[in-house]
Amino acid sequence: MMLTWIIVILLVLWLLGFLGPRFTSSFPSTGNAVHILIVIVIILVVLNLLGVI
Repeated sequence: MMLTWIIVILLVLWLLGFLGPRFTSSFPSTGNAVHILIVIVIILVVLNLLGVI
């Protein structure tokens, strides 16, 4: 259950970093941090599906 919340939070942060600057110019640009977040989310999802975590 806790892993699900972590995945959701990381996914929301990724979406904000990826789409935020397109909606308002005052939103900070995150650069490569956006891609690091999505890689972490994908790894957590795969580990969850495999039952490792």
